Amino acid sequence: MSVQSAEVRTATTNPLQPLAPDEVRRTAQILREQRQLDEQVRFVTVSLHEPDKREVLDHDRNGGPVPERAAFVVLYDRGHQRTVEAVVSLTSGDVTSWQVVEDVQPSVMLEEFFSAEEITRADPRWQEAMRKRGVTDFSLAMIDPWAAGYDIDDPAGRRLLRPLTFVRSREDDNGYARPVEGLVVLLDMDRMEVIDVCDHGVVPLPPKAGNYAPELMFDDDNRPAFTTLRDDVKPLEITQPEGPSFTVDGHAVSWQNWRLRVGYTPREGLVLHQVGYEDRGRLRPVLYRASLSEMYIPYGDPAPTHRIKNVFDEGEYGVGMLLNPLTLGCDCLGEIFYFDATANDQDGGPVTIPNAICMHEEDYGISWKHTDFRTEKVEVRRSRRLVISCVATVGNYEYGFFWYLYTDGSIQYEVKLTGVLSTGALADGAEPRHGVVVAPGLYGPHHQHFFNVRLDMQVDGERNSVYEVDAAAVPLGPDNPYGNAWVTKKTLLERESEARRLIDPLIARVWYVVNPNEITELGQPTAYKLMPGDNVLPLQQEGSQAFARAQFAYKHLWVTRFDPHERYAAGDYPNQHGSPGGLLEYQKADRPLENEDVVVWYSFGAHHVVRPEDWPVMPATYIGFTLKPVGFFDGNPALDMPRSVAACHNGAGAHDGAGHAVPQRGVAE
Repeated sequence: MSVQSAEVRTATTNPLQPLAPDEVRRTAQILREQRQLDEQVRFVTVSLHEPDKREVLDHDRNGGPVPERAAFVVLYDRGHQRTVEAVVSLTSGDVTSWQVVEDVQPSVMLEEFFSAEEITRADPRWQEAMRKRGVTDFSLAMIDPWAAGYDIDDPAGRRLLRPLTFVRSREDDNGYARPVEGLVVLLDMDRMEVIDVCDHGVVPLPPKAGNYAPELMFDDDNRPAFTTLRDDVKPLEITQPEGPSFTVDGHAVSWQNWRLRVGYTPREGLVLHQVGYEDRGRLRPVLYRASLSEMYIPYGDPAPTHRIKNVFDEGEYGVGMLLNPLTLGCDCLGEIFYFDATANDQDGGPVTIPNAICMHEEDYGISWKHTDFRTEKVEVRRSRRLVISCVATVGNYEYGFFWYLYTDGSIQYEVKLTGVLSTGALADGAEPRHGVVVAPGLYGPHHQHFFNVRLDMQVDGERNSVYEVDAAAVPLGPDNPYGNAWVTKKTLLERESEARRLIDPLIARVWYVVNPNEITELGQPTAYKLMPGDNVLPLQQEGSQAFARAQFAYKHLWVTRFDPHERYAAGDYPNQHGSPGGLLEYQKADRPLENEDVVVWYSFGAHHVVRPEDWPVMPATYIGFTLKPVGFFDGNPALDMPRSVAACHNGAGAHDGAGHAVPQRGVAE
């Protein structure tokens, strides 16, 4: 049941509230009137120009002036092949900044996705290559416009895409079952023309379908070959008869002592602002801003069709532009609250993505429990978490981005990877060296996914320090006569040059973000620790595009001193850029970090050696990290959770959480 009632939501405005549709429309109107824009100037992104942090905090804490409301706009002037950044004051109605950014390409626009398909299909060289493969109905061709990457041989200034081709057998078929191997097209999107068609040789189209929709997956030639759907899946219903425990005021959310604001940008997608915990009447900040800062997906196959697959899904496409409208009962389950998102089209008009961000709460098992075996008294509490999520479709892949807030003061970030493989075709009898066969004549190339999350930390205030904390065995001797002793070693990251770190699970490495100015009654500074989850490093070598363009992925933890202009781990404009900057560039100043306004950047990766079980649609893979309080509270913050309604039942019969008997097999009557 979706919740939109007045008890849950009221309306308000706030300096960090995302732009409304009318504000996007007004921004474009002001720019057209004051800068005399013609039809060659395209609106790449229109988003909130976030006010200065000091102004926001002064407004919130001291009732200071309301910060100016403004929009930040990235424009692409196709006629002059230049990128412009503009700031438009929605308070005064003026263009307050207009800056041409030299030698960069903004992200690929949605209109270019569709244009690329039309241009490619109409090219005689591409058509001839398709006829060689037995394809004459070009309407069934599925064109995926991959970002061009960086090629030093390409003349500067051209706006490029490299489409890859797949073939459907019918309109609603999964085209990734039939990749056109060896065919790579290069497009000039300024001139709207095909520059080159490279055909590296004909490989037969794979013979089998790979459909996952029930209407198609039972065909005889489908792989895998299912014949029916399961018939033993009973309904699983989530009910909250009194409604959810959260309240929403505009984009401000209150839930179980947590306070935060839900935000959105067309590039980053879901953003959390001003995450804090109300600790017995005192609102204590933890994060000022948290967002996905970049994604990078390098493929490990050097074949012509696959070596071009090295994409920055955020910086080259824009995750927020690609969010799905979420579906009740499928993407989200339970008592749901939705936030719409406002993006823009290339004419500057608003585009509303309904239900782009989903929020609900989940039972999460036992929070804490103890049985006093002497008295046989039991105390147990259930854990809950608030889930704030969105899902983006980037070509063949789906990415779910999930923030979880827990009743014990923990914060978790998780990416769920699913969707369809970007496939390759094999000649008869061939075995792929850089991938795995998933169906006859079809393989999935090895690849990796890297993510970086930017955490503008605010642990009990704006001045924090970061420590690397390792476990270390004490050498045998007087301090460890029995060989069992170990300690934790804390190393202060004093400057940015010291703050490029790797995970080390063998010594239980974590990082503490502490406030040295807030000391507990136990004599320790308040802190949160960042705990890594599964992780990996890129396997691309020095001299590769990945090494030059995605340096953020080669270290797991980075720390910088706060600068509002430093938002993206691979720089502002990675599209077609050989060295786009980002974290290495930000750290060049080697600024001090101790007791400063610090930003923590965490990089994590998924290593995908494809399995047959990943076809035709991948089971979700989960990766991420957790922030946990360390001395932030004076004890277990979930201690005040009330006892749950006793709905369990002792005895031979099983019962559900509502006290209903559950049938069991193999239990003697």
